[in-house]
Amino acid sequence: MAMELAQVIAAAKQGDKQAYYQLYQQYIGRVYAICWRLLANKQLAEDASQEIFVKVWQQLPAFRGDSSFATWLHSVATRTAIDHWRQQKYLRLTDSNDQQLAEPEQPVGQTAQTVACSGEMAVLEQAILRLPAQARAVFVLFALEGYQHQEIAGLLNIAEGSSKAQYHRARQLLQEWLADE
Repeated sequence: MAMELAQVIAAAKQGDKQAYYQLYQQYIGRVYAICWRLLANKQLAEDASQEIFVKVWQQLPAFRGDSSFATWLHSVATRTAIDHWRQQKYLRLTDSNDQQLAEPEQPVGQTAQTVACSGEMAVLEQAILRLPAQARAVFVLFALEGYQHQEIAGLLNIAEGSSKAQYHRARQLLQEWLADE
């Protein structure tokens, strides 16, 4: 018999690894989806997801329950995925051999179950992954994760106007690509 979420969280806060694993199983799909959409790379998304759950394990005793666990986890996941995105952006800018990014690979296996959709959603997911890195990050954060441009600007260290411009660019590209489908 499965424990209630509050009981699972309380047990995990006390160091119960089985309870923590239950939280992991319940939320890995959502966390991976955030990472996959921002990073557009299976290995990077898996690495970021793993790091997120390590952070959650370390920070869980400090979780006070002022917000829902899902909201708190989403915040940790988004910020960690953005940290990975920034690192990749920096590496792309400094690596002279990286003239053009490869097409994002299709995630495989159970880990990608939230990304693997059918029909039009799969086409949209693939189109989002084709977006340039900054336009994709802004689009994902604004359109899919519900952040406002002012928040996105702070998270990505860009101007609010740049966030709006990148979102507009992303929408234009998606409309063009989806019209061709």
